[in-house]
Amino acid sequence: MPKYVIEREIPGVGKSTAEQLKEIAKASNEVLSKMGPQIQWVTSYVTDNKIYCIYNAPNEQMVMEHAKQGGFPVNSISKVSALMDPVTAE
Repeated sequence: MPKYVIEREIPGVGKSTAEQLKEIAKASNEVLSKMGPQIQWVTSYVTDNKIYCIYNAPNEQMVMEHAKQGGFPVNSISKVSALMDPVTAE
């Protein structure tokens, strides 16, 4: 299944409390449960003003639909073409 990196610009999100992040995750999970198993949230990285999310989904449209239903911003969606880590150099 294709993997996508989603950039969400949310000013000040890095200062969110654990409870606020929990609520965002809860909202995402609720939408995902309605959409079915074909879209999966892998992980998210929270920075000062953005969240970078990793999703598995059959297509970009499904990622956009998740954002629309959850009320999440989407500044960019990039399909992952390859994975690389330190072992790649060996």
